[in-house]
Amino acid sequence: MLELAILGFLYDTPLHGYELRKRISALTGHVRPVAESTLYPAIKRLEKAGLLVRATEPGAVAAPRHVLSLTDEGRSELRRRLTEPDERDITDENRWFTVLAFLRHLDDAPAQAAVLRRRLAFLEEPASFFYDGDRALRAEELDDPFRRGVLTIARATSRAELSWLRATLESLDG
Repeated sequence: MLELAILGFLYDTPLHGYELRKRISALTGHVRPVAESTLYPAIKRLEKAGLLVRATEPGAVAAPRHVLSLTDEGRSELRRRLTEPDERDITDENRWFTVLAFLRHLDDAPAQAAVLRRRLAFLEEPASFFYDGDRALRAEELDDPFRRGVLTIARATSRAELSWLRATLESLDG
């Protein structure tokens, strides 16, 4: 997810590490904080793989800054990862939001629609967080108000996302 976010933000524009970290934190930091000790090794891996390059620019007030930008290989890699997201990128909500944030970089509507259809199929499968044996429990079946709240909120979120997915797919297919 972190590498996808790095590639996605740099696809838009070259950034220095601090600005990149701020943007990634705004997208995912409320769930998974982005520490420098995580970000910079990921940047180095991508740089070593030839997916991004760094250039040194004079700082406005202080020391020079390292500005990161994607290579052509980095742009291709982002599009590949968006076209063929891992199963966890489809099923994990936070990873899904990262994919969704950059899906516009696929300029092929059928490829975008294929990714959305995978998410739609996942959401249409019956599921719950709580079970009685193998049977999924519904919010109305729970006495615990907090667990009922988890299921009520999840149901509302899923309904909103399903509605958006169907409308967007209709638009992409149209």
